[in-house]
Amino acid sequence: MKLAALLLATSLVPATAVAASSMDTSTQCESDKYHQYIDASLNWYQQLVDLSVAKDPSLKTVGDWFLMGRKHHFLFNRDAVDWYLANDKDKLQLSLPVESWLNLTQSDIKELSTQESALGQAAKLAFDDRQSKPHAKNYALRSAFAELLTHPAQIEQPLNAYNQQMNTIADIQCQ
Repeated sequence: MKLAALLLATSLVPATAVAASSMDTSTQCESDKYHQYIDASLNWYQQLVDLSVAKDPSLKTVGDWFLMGRKHHFLFNRDAVDWYLANDKDKLQLSLPVESWLNLTQSDIKELSTQESALGQAAKLAFDDRQSKPHAKNYALRSAFAELLTHPAQIEQPLNAYNQQMNTIADIQCQ
């Protein structure tokens, strides 16, 4: 009887391992897909700042400030998506385009920011950025962005690269 139980248990392990492995592969694919979206977005903002600063070097400090805020925002989102993929996939909208997977309110982020975890620390950085006083040259930087965006030829190369990256990311099918 013990031998039969041992054989039955042993025969079930590979099936369980394959199911877990398949789930982990899907979750890893989703995580990788979201990380690629984060990287593409941060690169796009970096290029916008670089172009703006090239036209007006006085925007360097505000550009650095802006990029730090974008990094905090996107890296928190990356960490949050990874956490929800591992712990509560139902909180993510995985049937939507990748940029819409995570839908946290400001109060959600505030609540997360009180946690002692790595996710809580990332949420605190993002939340504090949103609550802080804008940089004195924030409007000037936003105006420089608007100027760039109204002249598509000036941003054609980085915009095409970003759009290509986003199309490639959208084509990733995680099973």
